[in-house]
Amino acid sequence: MDGLRRLSYLALLAGCLLATAPLEFLLRTRVYARWRRLLIALAPGLLLGVSWDRYAVAHRQWSFDRRYLSGLKLAGLPVEEVLFFVVIPICAVLTLEAVRRRRPGWLIGDERFGDQHLGDEHSGDERFGDQR
Repeated sequence: MDGLRRLSYLALLAGCLLATAPLEFLLRTRVYARWRRLLIALAPGLLLGVSWDRYAVAHRQWSFDRRYLSGLKLAGLPVEEVLFFVVIPICAVLTLEAVRRRRPGWLIGDERFGDQHLGDEHSGDERFGDQR
C-alpha cells in the first residue's frame, strides 16, 4: 500500500494527461504537432515555478510530503513537482485549443502572431491563411 501511495502525485499527473489526450486526436488541436509553440508556452512557467519552489524549499517556506513522492529528484526538487510545471500547462493549452477549435470565432489574443512566427510550418489554421 505504501508503494502505491508513493505514486499518487505521478498518477494524478498521468490522469490529467490521459483526460486531455483525446482533445489532441478527436478535435485535432495539434498542440503536440506544434511542439515549438508548446515549448515557448511552457518555458516561462517551468523556469519560474522551479526557481520559486527551489527558493521556498531552501528557505523552509515550502516542503513536500515524502509519503506521496517517488523519491526521484530533478533540479533539486521531487520529479513530480517539476513535471507539474510541464503537465498542467500542457493540459491547459490542450483545453484552450479544443475550445478554440469548437468556437472558431473566439479570439484569445494570439491571433496576430500566427504559428509561422514561432517556427512551425503549416501548423496554423484557416483564420491565419494557413492550413491544418
